[in-house]
Amino acid sequence: MAEVVAVADVADHRVAPYRGLTDGELRRWRDPAEPDGLGAFIVEGVLAIRALVRSAYPLRSLLVSEARFDALAAEVAHLDVPIYVAPRAVLSGIAGFDVHRGALAAAGRLPPPAVDDLVAAATVLAVVEEVSDHENLGALFRNAAAFGVGAVLLGPRCADPLYRRSVRVSLGHVLHVPWTRLARWPEDLGALRAGGFEVVALTPDRASESLDEVRLGPRVAWMLGAEGPGLSAAALDAADRRVRIPLEAGVDSLNVATAAAIAFHHVQRDHRAGPGDR
Repeated sequence: MAEVVAVADVADHRVAPYRGLTDGELRRWRDPAEPDGLGAFIVEGVLAIRALVRSAYPLRSLLVSEARFDALAAEVAHLDVPIYVAPRAVLSGIAGFDVHRGALAAAGRLPPPAVDDLVAAATVLAVVEEVSDHENLGALFRNAAAFGVGAVLLGPRCADPLYRRSVRVSLGHVLHVPWTRLARWPEDLGALRAGGFEVVALTPDRASESLDEVRLGPRVAWMLGAEGPGLSAAALDAADRRVRIPLEAGVDSLNVATAAAIAFHHVQRDHRAGPGDR
């Protein structure tokens, strides 16, 4: 049964995980009582918190405004976690910004799954290189959930998908779409190919194949790069083929999450179509 605790002081030690969320150092907060050292992350907003409650990630506590308490109380009352309720001004003072959504949650991280375990049952993968923008990464996860992508594999230099903004922009879908990191880039792409995946680099290069004209195999790994630099030369060289989304003249490229959605939908359409429809 949840314990409801009123918080009136910004300095209350019980809400330490929520303190200074815009501070780069404090964001690296780790619970010293966590035996595996995996640490914690923060979820913002009612929709994302609802997704958290349904996920495998262990919920540790909630910090909500008085106005938002009623919106979540019935859904979390059965959970054995403290619910800290504070006036909005106190909540914002703790977090270090105006929490206009009025709801935060602290959750424990899980050990990253092995790549082989994630891809065994997947038919479509997203392989992401050096996407450092948290909003783009969150939107990409939301699109992966919408189009049935089996897993997202992140290069070593990608942003943290469990950062508060990523989780919020994904509407909590990042908590349900399986993901892990590739330790060796781009060498680990060879393991995907060995598992029967066609590794396809999405690039605006006009010398590449047009997405309108390609038909892909039953297992596809889409490689996606950061806006601006795109995929590295090493990643492009590791791909089986290079594909571009046809754009109107004068338009250089698309937002990475938008491009990913188009690619995911294309392969979903092909997989759903019968041989005679292709």
